[in-house]
Amino acid sequence: MDEIQLQFQQLLAKQGITLTELQFRQFEDYYQELVSWNEKMNLTGITERQQVYIKHFYDSLSLSFYLNMDEVSNLADIGSGAGFPGIPLKICFPHIQLTIVDSLNKRIQFLQHVCDKLGLEQVQLLHSRAEDAARLDHMRDRFDLVTARAVARMAVLNEFCLPFAKSNGVFAAMKGSDPSEELHEAKRSLKELNAKLRKTYSFFLPLENSDRHIIVIEKSGATPKKYPRKAGTPLKSPLV
Repeated sequence: MDEIQLQFQQLLAKQGITLTELQFRQFEDYYQELVSWNEKMNLTGITERQQVYIKHFYDSLSLSFYLNMDEVSNLADIGSGAGFPGIPLKICFPHIQLTIVDSLNKRIQFLQHVCDKLGLEQVQLLHSRAEDAARLDHMRDRFDLVTARAVARMAVLNEFCLPFAKSNGVFAAMKGSDPSEELHEAKRSLKELNAKLRKTYSFFLPLENSDRHIIVIEKSGATPKKYPRKAGTPLKSPLV
């Protein structure tokens, strides 16, 4: 274990997380594949190894600091990009059945390669717009936990993501800067989609001390039939 992995281990230990040798190997393989594939397609602007471990891996796992992942049997990661936070959470909590939805097929191909390389099982990768995927019977109102990481404003994200959560399930949005204004703007979308704000957690990312916020939203009932609206509409005409 080198200095960067040791630092990663110590930071996670403070949160009560202990990784096995296999999990450390999986994180390192993930990093190597991310950097290699990033040379031929745009996956991330962050490639320096320590920054990937903190800004991508640790940041992704921060969701588990505030939600009990032992109670999560299935997780949907919407607009996952290079696999964050879904893949780090799957590495750390292998019991979770992970579904990733992304609109770019090249990213899905990368994620399939990563899952094969790391030996990750019970991972479903779906090339689709979120609005289309949420209309599928096996995806709608199904997941214990749905997450998205800095994809869009909350009024839009709610319509993208809440249709995937089951009744009494949770949508957790991972944000950087203070989301207070977005949450005020998103009140109508929460009401329309049968959901309510549970809590917003705030913390600083280690080393660089940048702001992070995790917005936890509870879903109280099934998604109304009219949502989500057709692909492109939530972005053009948010529920505000």
